[in-house]
Amino acid sequence: MSKTKLKLFFIFSIVTIIHLQAQDRLVILSPHWEGVKLEFQHAFEKHYLQKYQRTIEFTWLDIGGASDILRFIRSEFKNKPDGIGIDLFFGGGIEPYDELKRVGLSFPYRLPDSLLQDIPPDINGIPLYDPDSHWYAATLAGFGIMYNKLALKKLGLPEPITWDDLMRPELYSWVGSADPRKSGSIHATFEIILQAYGWEKGWEVIVAMGANTRSFTAYGAQTPKNVSQGEVAYGLTMDSFAWAQAQAFGEDMIGFVMPSDLTIIAGDGICILKGAPNLPVAREFMNFLFSKTGQKIWILKKGEPDGPQQFDLAKFSVLPALYPEIKGRTAVQMNPFKWKSNFIYNAGKGAIRWGIVNDLIGTFVIEPHRDLRNVWRGAMKAGKIDSVLKYLSHIPITEEEADSISRGNHWRDPVFRNEKLNQWTGLVNQRYRASSKIRKLARNSFAILLIISGIGAGIYMHRRRRLYL
Repeated sequence: MSKTKLKLFFIFSIVTIIHLQAQDRLVILSPHWEGVKLEFQHAFEKHYLQKYQRTIEFTWLDIGGASDILRFIRSEFKNKPDGIGIDLFFGGGIEPYDELKRVGLSFPYRLPDSLLQDIPPDINGIPLYDPDSHWYAATLAGFGIMYNKLALKKLGLPEPITWDDLMRPELYSWVGSADPRKSGSIHATFEIILQAYGWEKGWEVIVAMGANTRSFTAYGAQTPKNVSQGEVAYGLTMDSFAWAQAQAFGEDMIGFVMPSDLTIIAGDGICILKGAPNLPVAREFMNFLFSKTGQKIWILKKGEPDGPQQFDLAKFSVLPALYPEIKGRTAVQMNPFKWKSNFIYNAGKGAIRWGIVNDLIGTFVIEPHRDLRNVWRGAMKAGKIDSVLKYLSHIPITEEEADSISRGNHWRDPVFRNEKLNQWTGLVNQRYRASSKIRKLARNSFAILLIISGIGAGIYMHRRRRLYL
């Protein structure tokens, strides 16, 4: 047996022994990054062993962002209506949790009063837990723009202040974003923009921002890394990702702004799923998560007593009383309960129309992204940005129609949805057909020019050779 095979066999044997020895289990579906998973797993294993003198095995399922997870849960419950073998859904905003409650796929659990009394019912009007105990905000997230100060200085570009700054033509190809159909935090950002600016202006911001975006990544955590590395100069992201990069590279290099009166701080949820196979353990995990011990893991600096041991999570606690208690030891840069905004965000509306907004962004921005960027670049050269943007950002459905379709569950009807998607795709193809023909003609003309030039050069060289001979 080779050394590599022997090593793999040894590792597999150890994992199998641990699996067999664990007395209890917990299966969690989560889009959180590995640092969050490991810190809470290790802390809860220690807590559980001390309290119950029992070991526990964690199974973390990672199938993508919140939108992917929501589709996965629905699909699994179609085949297994009594339960899908998963205990908890952890992370991904709050909109997916409202949707799971609406379709009856979450399991209500009321936290003990000793814990619930320390959690405010809302932050700036945005709920932090469901009144029927179907879900809770485990932590908080602020949405904004991260930027690379050194790159901006080198490129002569301005530091951003608000979302519509990312519409500026000179930012072409220097904006980064994840795909909102895969990342719950980025979907939330686009929904915030739609509500903050209004439906028509919001789509103008989204389309122009999409035209300036270099590419749409699969994960929200990738964009901050791309900004730090200078792949892009601006990126849509959550506060915790930006602060982690600022801590790693320095605040003189990394900046982050939350547009004043145009963004929110909202919850990042957790719920027990219907038919949870390890319900008592899931309830205990919830209790631990909302205790002071659990909440300190989010907010304290790495290595602090009661804080994370390997990773700075740099995320907010949902317990207001915790902030003055641990002042000076936190990895976050503000107290979210002292942050104020005049923008009133409707979380219920965002949850109901989650699917249709994702499909509109996909159809009009992401799928035709190459054509969008080419037309945008041509409009810049022609000095016709405003008129082109009005044309490209026209969405053939009003906000009232989108909300009505969503409330009536029509978007969950595959026949109705596919019919609309086909109509929209046809409209998009029509919009970009002319530009595609022009680009094709230009490419063909360039090829013909090269051939003619080649023939001409050949004739010229042949004549020179004859003269020489």
